[in-house]
Amino acid sequence: MKDLSVIGIGRLGLCFSLTLESAGYNVVGCDINQSYVDNINNKTFVSYEPGVNKKLRSSRSFFATTSLEETVSHASLLFVTVASYSEPDGKYDVSQVDSVVCALRALGYQKQTKHLVICTNINPGYSDTAYDRLKDLNWEVSFNPETIRQGSILEDQERPDCVYIGSDTPELATEVVEVYHNMCSNEPSVHIMDRLSAELTKVSLNCYLTCKISFANMVGDLATRLGADAESVLAAVGADSRINNKFFRYGFGWGGPCFPRDTRAFIRLAKNNKMAHDMCTASNEINKKHLEFQLEEFLASGATEYATDSVTYKKGTTILEESQQLEFAERLALAGVRVTIQESPPVVALLKKRYGDLFNYE
Repeated sequence: MKDLSVIGIGRLGLCFSLTLESAGYNVVGCDINQSYVDNINNKTFVSYEPGVNKKLRSSRSFFATTSLEETVSHASLLFVTVASYSEPDGKYDVSQVDSVVCALRALGYQKQTKHLVICTNINPGYSDTAYDRLKDLNWEVSFNPETIRQGSILEDQERPDCVYIGSDTPELATEVVEVYHNMCSNEPSVHIMDRLSAELTKVSLNCYLTCKISFANMVGDLATRLGADAESVLAAVGADSRINNKFFRYGFGWGGPCFPRDTRAFIRLAKNNKMAHDMCTASNEINKKHLEFQLEEFLASGATEYATDSVTYKKGTTILEESQQLEFAERLALAGVRVTIQESPPVVALLKKRYGDLFNYE
Protein backbone atom coordinates (compact mmCIF):
# COMPACT_ATOMS: atom_id res chain seq x y z
CA MET A 1 0.00 0.00 0.00
CA LYS A 2 1.78 3.11 -1.23
CA ASP A 3 -1.18 5.47 -1.73
CA LEU A 4 -2.65 7.32 1.26
CA SER A 5 -5.05 10.23 1.65
CA VAL A 6 -5.36 12.85 4.38
CA ILE A 7 -8.61 14.78 4.82
CA GLY A 8 -7.90 18.09 6.51
CA ILE A 9 -4.43 19.51 5.92
CA GLY A 10 -4.22 22.34 8.40
CA ARG A 11 -1.28 22.58 10.80
CA LEU A 12 -1.50 18.96 11.96
CA GLY A 13 -2.74 17.40 8.72
CA LEU A 14 -0.09 19.09 6.60
CA CYS A 15 2.65 17.84 8.92
CA PHE A 16 1.19 14.35 8.84
CA SER A 17 0.96 14.39 5.04
CA LEU A 18 4.58 15.49 4.70
CA THR A 19 5.75 12.90 7.23
CA LEU A 20 3.93 10.19 5.27
CA GLU A 21 5.39 11.47 2.01
CA SER A 22 8.89 11.38 3.48
CA ALA A 23 8.24 7.75 4.41
CA GLY A 24 7.70 6.89 0.75
CA TYR A 25 3.94 7.20 0.36
CA ASN A 26 2.06 8.92 -2.44
CA VAL A 27 -0.18 11.30 -0.51
CA VAL A 28 -3.21 13.31 -1.53
CA GLY A 29 -4.36 15.91 0.99
CA CYS A 30 -7.80 17.52 0.95
CA ASP A 31 -8.78 21.00 2.13
CA ILE A 32 -11.76 23.25 1.39
CA ASN A 33 -9.66 26.41 0.89
CA GLN A 34 -8.64 26.67 -2.77
CA SER A 35 -6.02 29.40 -2.31
CA TYR A 36 -4.41 27.43 0.52
CA VAL A 37 -4.35 24.33 -1.66
CA ASP A 38 -2.78 26.32 -4.50
CA ASN A 39 -0.09 27.71 -2.19
CA ILE A 40 0.76 24.21 -1.01
CA ASN A 41 0.94 22.81 -4.53
CA ASN A 42 3.12 25.62 -5.83
CA LYS A 43 5.12 25.44 -2.58
CA THR A 44 4.75 29.09 -1.66
CA PHE A 45 2.95 28.37 1.62
CA VAL A 46 4.93 29.44 4.68
CA SER A 47 4.54 27.63 8.00
CA TYR A 48 5.95 28.61 11.40
CA GLU A 49 6.00 24.99 12.54
CA PRO A 50 9.67 23.88 12.57
CA GLY A 51 10.73 21.79 9.58
CA VAL A 52 7.54 22.10 7.56
CA ASN A 53 8.79 24.57 4.95
CA LYS A 54 11.83 22.42 4.17
CA LYS A 55 9.75 19.24 3.89
CA LEU A 56 7.18 20.93 1.67
CA ARG A 57 9.84 22.31 -0.69
CA SER A 58 11.50 18.91 -1.03
CA SER A 59 8.28 16.88 -1.37
CA ARG A 60 7.70 15.08 -4.66
CA SER A 61 4.76 12.76 -3.96
CA PHE A 62 2.36 15.03 -2.10
CA PHE A 63 -0.51 16.74 -3.84
CA ALA A 64 -3.29 18.89 -2.36
CA THR A 65 -6.84 19.18 -3.70
CA THR A 66 -10.25 20.54 -2.77
CA SER A 67 -11.94 17.50 -4.32
CA LEU A 68 -13.05 14.95 -1.74
CA GLU A 69 -13.99 12.57 -4.54
CA GLU A 70 -10.43 12.70 -5.88
CA THR A 71 -9.09 12.19 -2.35
CA VAL A 72 -11.26 9.12 -1.77
CA SER A 73 -10.49 7.56 -5.16
CA HIS A 74 -6.75 7.95 -4.58
CA ALA A 75 -6.45 5.49 -1.68
CA SER A 76 -8.22 2.82 0.33
CA LEU A 77 -6.76 4.11 3.61
CA LEU A 78 -7.70 7.67 4.53
CA PHE A 79 -6.82 9.70 7.63
CA VAL A 80 -9.03 12.50 8.98
CA THR A 81 -7.16 15.36 10.67
CA VAL A 82 -9.71 18.19 10.59
CA ALA A 83 -10.02 20.56 13.54
CA SER A 84 -12.25 20.21 16.58
CA TYR A 85 -12.96 22.76 19.29
CA SER A 86 -14.44 22.86 22.77
CA GLU A 87 -18.04 23.82 23.46
CA PRO A 88 -18.80 25.76 26.67
CA ASP A 89 -19.71 22.57 28.57
CA GLY A 90 -16.44 20.85 27.61
CA LYS A 91 -17.91 18.72 24.84
CA TYR A 92 -15.93 18.59 21.62
CA ASP A 93 -17.46 20.40 18.68
CA VAL A 94 -17.12 17.69 16.03
CA SER A 95 -18.93 19.61 13.30
CA GLN A 96 -15.95 19.43 10.94
CA VAL A 97 -15.67 15.65 11.32
CA ASP A 98 -19.44 15.43 10.85
CA SER A 99 -19.11 17.39 7.64
CA VAL A 100 -16.56 14.89 6.37
CA VAL A 101 -18.79 11.93 7.24
CA CYS A 102 -21.78 13.56 5.52
CA ALA A 103 -19.70 14.31 2.43
CA LEU A 104 -18.46 10.72 2.29
CA ARG A 105 -22.02 9.47 2.49
CA ALA A 106 -22.92 11.75 -0.40
CA LEU A 107 -20.30 10.00 -2.54
CA GLY A 108 -22.32 6.80 -2.28
CA TYR A 109 -21.31 3.16 -2.18
CA GLN A 110 -17.61 2.40 -2.65
CA LYS A 111 -16.77 -0.53 -4.92
CA GLN A 112 -13.49 -0.99 -3.06
CA THR A 113 -13.65 -1.10 0.76
CA LYS A 114 -12.38 2.15 2.26
CA HIS A 115 -10.81 2.48 5.70
CA LEU A 116 -11.36 5.83 7.42
CA VAL A 117 -9.00 6.56 10.31
CA ILE A 118 -10.14 9.43 12.54
CA CYS A 119 -7.20 11.25 14.16
CA THR A 120 -9.15 14.32 15.30
CA ASN A 121 -10.14 14.88 18.94
CA ILE A 122 -13.67 13.52 19.33
CA ASN A 123 -16.08 12.70 22.13
CA PRO A 124 -15.83 9.05 23.25
CA GLY A 125 -18.39 7.06 21.30
CA TYR A 126 -18.25 9.24 18.20
CA SER A 127 -16.23 6.90 15.97
CA ASP A 128 -18.75 4.10 16.58
CA THR A 129 -21.46 6.49 15.41
CA ALA A 130 -19.41 7.40 12.34
CA TYR A 131 -19.03 3.70 11.52
CA ASP A 132 -22.78 3.14 11.84
CA ARG A 133 -23.34 5.95 9.33
CA LEU A 134 -20.80 4.66 6.79
CA LYS A 135 -20.76 0.86 7.04
CA ASP A 136 -23.55 0.35 4.50
CA LEU A 137 -21.46 2.26 1.96
CA ASN A 138 -18.51 -0.14 2.32
CA TRP A 139 -16.50 1.92 4.82
CA GLU A 140 -14.56 0.74 7.85
CA VAL A 141 -13.72 3.20 10.64
CA SER A 142 -10.85 3.29 13.15
CA PHE A 143 -9.64 5.86 15.68
CA ASN A 144 -5.96 6.80 15.93
CA PRO A 145 -5.32 9.96 17.97
CA GLU A 146 -2.25 12.06 17.34
CA THR A 147 -0.13 12.60 20.47
CA ILE A 148 2.03 15.50 19.36
CA ARG A 149 3.32 18.78 20.78
CA GLN A 150 2.98 22.06 18.94
CA GLY A 151 6.41 23.26 17.89
CA SER A 152 7.71 19.72 17.43
CA ILE A 153 4.94 18.07 15.40
CA LEU A 154 7.17 16.53 12.74
CA GLU A 155 9.58 15.16 15.32
CA ASP A 156 6.74 13.72 17.41
CA GLN A 157 5.15 12.07 14.37
CA GLU A 158 8.41 10.47 13.38
CA ARG A 159 9.32 9.43 16.93
CA PRO A 160 6.14 8.89 18.99
CA ASP A 161 6.34 7.28 22.42
CA CYS A 162 3.11 5.36 21.91
CA VAL A 163 0.60 4.64 19.17
CA TYR A 164 -3.06 4.05 20.05
CA ILE A 165 -5.34 2.36 17.54
CA GLY A 166 -9.02 1.70 18.05
CA SER A 167 -10.36 -0.76 15.46
CA ASP A 168 -12.98 -3.46 15.09
CA THR A 169 -10.61 -6.12 13.82
CA PRO A 170 -6.88 -6.98 13.95
CA GLU A 171 -6.77 -6.68 10.16
CA LEU A 172 -7.82 -3.03 10.26
CA ALA A 173 -5.39 -2.23 13.04
CA THR A 174 -2.59 -3.93 11.08
CA GLU A 175 -3.10 -1.51 8.19
CA VAL A 176 -2.50 1.44 10.51
CA VAL A 177 0.40 -0.25 12.33
CA GLU A 178 2.14 -0.85 8.99
CA VAL A 179 1.98 2.87 8.23
CA TYR A 180 3.61 3.71 11.56
CA HIS A 181 6.32 1.10 11.04
CA ASN A 182 7.20 2.80 7.76
CA MET A 183 6.81 6.34 9.07
CA CYS A 184 8.59 6.16 12.43
CA SER A 185 12.33 6.22 12.95
CA ASN A 186 11.90 4.58 16.37
CA GLU A 187 9.87 1.63 17.64
CA PRO A 188 6.94 3.11 19.58
CA SER A 189 4.80 1.13 21.97
CA VAL A 190 1.68 0.10 20.01
CA HIS A 191 -1.65 -0.37 21.77
CA ILE A 192 -4.55 -1.90 19.84
CA MET A 193 -8.03 -1.76 21.35
CA ASP A 194 -11.65 -1.05 20.46
CA ARG A 195 -12.61 2.42 19.23
CA LEU A 196 -14.26 3.59 22.46
CA SER A 197 -11.25 2.57 24.55
CA ALA A 198 -8.89 4.44 22.23
CA GLU A 199 -11.07 7.57 22.47
CA LEU A 200 -11.02 7.39 26.26
CA THR A 201 -7.26 6.82 26.20
CA LYS A 202 -6.72 10.11 24.36
CA VAL A 203 -8.58 12.33 26.83
CA SER A 204 -7.24 10.38 29.83
CA LEU A 205 -3.64 10.81 28.72
CA ASN A 206 -3.74 14.58 28.51
CA CYS A 207 -5.89 14.84 31.62
CA TYR A 208 -3.24 12.96 33.60
CA LEU A 209 -0.53 15.29 32.30
CA THR A 210 -2.47 18.36 33.45
CA CYS A 211 -2.79 16.79 36.90
CA LYS A 212 0.97 16.19 36.95
CA ILE A 213 1.81 19.74 35.89
CA SER A 214 -0.62 21.21 38.42
CA PHE A 215 0.84 19.07 41.20
CA ALA A 216 4.36 20.21 40.33
CA ASN A 217 3.31 23.87 40.37
CA MET A 218 1.39 23.37 43.63
CA VAL A 219 4.54 21.97 45.28
CA GLY A 220 6.62 24.72 43.68
CA ASP A 221 4.31 27.43 45.03
CA LEU A 222 4.50 25.95 48.51
CA ALA A 223 8.28 25.73 48.30
CA THR A 224 8.46 29.37 47.23
CA ARG A 225 6.21 30.47 50.09
CA LEU A 226 8.31 28.53 52.62
CA GLY A 227 11.60 29.79 51.20
CA ALA A 228 12.69 26.40 49.85
CA ASP A 229 14.21 25.86 46.38
CA ALA A 230 11.27 24.77 44.18
CA GLU A 231 13.42 23.47 41.34
CA SER A 232 15.59 21.38 43.65
CA VAL A 233 12.57 19.84 45.34
CA LEU A 234 10.87 18.90 42.07
CA ALA A 235 14.08 17.62 40.48
CA ALA A 236 14.58 15.33 43.46
CA VAL A 237 10.98 14.07 43.48
CA GLY A 238 11.00 13.58 39.72
CA ALA A 239 14.23 11.59 39.92
CA ASP A 240 12.17 8.71 41.29
CA SER A 241 11.50 6.42 38.31
CA ARG A 242 7.88 6.02 39.41
CA ILE A 243 7.36 9.74 38.76
CA ASN A 244 10.10 10.99 36.35
CA ASN A 245 10.82 14.61 35.44
CA LYS A 246 8.74 14.88 32.28
CA PHE A 247 6.09 17.59 32.76
CA PHE A 248 7.26 17.87 36.36
CA ARG A 249 8.99 21.23 36.58
CA TYR A 250 8.11 24.56 38.13
CA GLY A 251 6.88 27.23 35.74
CA PHE A 252 3.78 28.61 34.11
CA GLY A 253 0.59 26.60 34.20
CA TRP A 254 -0.73 24.53 31.35
CA GLY A 255 -2.67 25.96 28.43
CA GLY A 256 -2.76 25.78 24.65
CA PRO A 257 -5.12 23.99 22.29
CA CYS A 258 -4.99 20.44 23.74
CA PHE A 259 -4.60 20.18 27.52
CA PRO A 260 -7.51 22.46 28.52
CA ARG A 261 -9.86 20.89 25.96
CA ASP A 262 -9.07 17.29 26.88
CA THR A 263 -9.34 18.05 30.60
CA ARG A 264 -12.74 19.67 30.13
CA ALA A 265 -13.83 16.79 27.91
CA PHE A 266 -12.83 14.24 30.55
CA ILE A 267 -14.66 16.13 33.31
CA ARG A 268 -17.81 16.37 31.21
CA LEU A 269 -17.64 12.67 30.30
CA ALA A 270 -17.24 11.67 33.94
CA LYS A 271 -20.04 13.99 35.08
CA ASN A 272 -22.45 12.65 32.47
CA ASN A 273 -21.73 9.11 33.63
CA LYS A 274 -21.98 10.03 37.32
CA MET A 275 -18.34 9.14 37.96
CA ALA A 276 -15.66 10.91 40.00
CA HIS A 277 -13.65 13.66 38.35
CA ASP A 278 -12.27 15.40 41.45
CA MET A 279 -8.60 15.13 40.45
CA CYS A 280 -9.18 16.76 37.08
CA THR A 281 -11.40 19.46 38.56
CA ALA A 282 -8.74 20.17 41.18
CA SER A 283 -6.10 20.32 38.45
CA ASN A 284 -8.12 23.03 36.75
CA GLU A 285 -8.51 25.02 39.97
CA ILE A 286 -4.85 24.67 40.95
CA ASN A 287 -3.85 25.85 37.49
CA LYS A 288 -5.84 29.05 38.04
CA LYS A 289 -4.57 29.53 41.61
CA HIS A 290 -0.99 29.06 40.46
CA LEU A 291 -1.31 32.03 38.12
CA GLU A 292 -2.77 34.11 40.95
CA PHE A 293 0.17 33.12 43.15
CA GLN A 294 2.68 34.12 40.47
CA LEU A 295 0.99 37.50 40.06
CA GLU A 296 0.89 38.12 43.81
CA GLU A 297 4.57 37.23 44.18
CA PHE A 298 5.63 39.54 41.36
CA LEU A 299 3.54 42.50 42.49
CA ALA A 300 4.64 42.03 46.11
CA SER A 301 8.27 42.29 44.98
CA GLY A 302 7.71 45.94 44.04
CA ALA A 303 9.16 45.48 40.56
CA THR A 304 7.90 48.01 38.02
CA GLU A 305 9.17 46.31 34.86
CA TYR A 306 8.78 42.84 33.40
CA ALA A 307 10.41 41.46 30.25
CA THR A 308 9.78 38.13 28.56
CA ASP A 309 10.88 36.42 25.36
CA SER A 310 7.71 34.34 25.03
CA VAL A 311 4.00 34.81 25.67
CA THR A 312 2.76 31.89 23.58
CA TYR A 313 1.52 28.89 25.52
CA LYS A 314 4.73 27.11 24.52
CA LYS A 315 7.93 28.82 23.50
CA GLY A 316 8.74 28.43 19.82
CA THR A 317 5.12 28.34 18.68
CA THR A 318 2.75 31.08 17.49
CA ILE A 319 -0.22 29.85 19.56
CA LEU A 320 -1.72 32.22 22.14
CA GLU A 321 -4.73 30.07 23.01
CA GLU A 322 -5.23 29.85 26.80
CA SER A 323 -1.63 30.92 27.38
CA GLN A 324 -0.87 31.62 31.04
CA GLN A 325 2.29 33.40 29.96
CA LEU A 326 0.17 35.88 28.03
CA GLU A 327 -2.41 36.31 30.81
CA PHE A 328 0.42 36.93 33.28
CA ALA A 329 1.89 39.66 31.05
CA GLU A 330 -1.53 41.20 30.38
CA ARG A 331 -2.51 41.40 34.03
CA LEU A 332 0.83 42.87 35.01
CA ALA A 333 0.46 45.54 32.34
CA LEU A 334 -3.06 46.35 33.51
CA ALA A 335 -1.67 46.68 37.05
CA GLY A 336 0.74 49.37 35.86
CA VAL A 337 3.87 47.30 35.31
CA ARG A 338 5.90 48.16 32.21
CA VAL A 339 5.83 44.91 30.19
CA THR A 340 8.27 44.32 27.34
CA ILE A 341 7.72 41.38 25.01
CA GLN A 342 10.30 39.98 22.64
CA GLU A 343 8.56 37.63 20.22
CA SER A 344 8.50 36.43 16.62
CA PRO A 345 7.00 38.82 14.01
CA PRO A 346 3.73 36.86 13.56
CA VAL A 347 3.14 36.77 17.32
CA VAL A 348 3.90 40.48 17.67
CA ALA A 349 1.41 41.20 14.89
CA LEU A 350 -1.27 39.21 16.71
CA LEU A 351 -0.52 40.97 20.00
CA LYS A 352 -0.65 44.45 18.47
CA LYS A 353 -3.97 43.63 16.82
CA ARG A 354 -5.45 42.35 20.08
CA TYR A 355 -3.82 44.64 22.69
CA GLY A 356 -2.64 47.71 20.82
CA ASP A 357 -0.02 49.58 22.85
CA LEU A 358 -0.60 47.77 26.14
CA PHE A 359 2.86 46.19 25.78
CA ASN A 360 6.27 47.33 24.60
CA TYR A 361 7.73 45.18 21.83
CA GLU A 362 11.25 44.22 20.83
